[in-house]
Amino acid sequence: MQILVRDNNIEQALKALKRKLQREGVFREMKRRAEYEKPSEKRARERAEAIRRVRKLARKQAQREGLLPAPKRKPVMPPRPVAPSAS
Repeated sequence: MQILVRDNNIEQALKALKRKLQREGVFREMKRRAEYEKPSEKRARERAEAIRRVRKLARKQAQREGLLPAPKRKPVMPPRPVAPSAS
């Protein structure tokens, strides 16, 4: 994984890194591995994840076929105006 730092802006690069890690599921995995998980709990979790995955795919397929309405999209906010710098 690679993050580019532009104009020595470490804050922006860290934010991008955290966003990528979140999308990859790294934080969820770290939290899950923090404690021992019994084999029965692992099976139950994996089964629930599989069910969730199948339902999500079925929901998306039904939306593509027009059986379900498409999810409402969040309105796009216009960019905030930049205040003139006092220089």
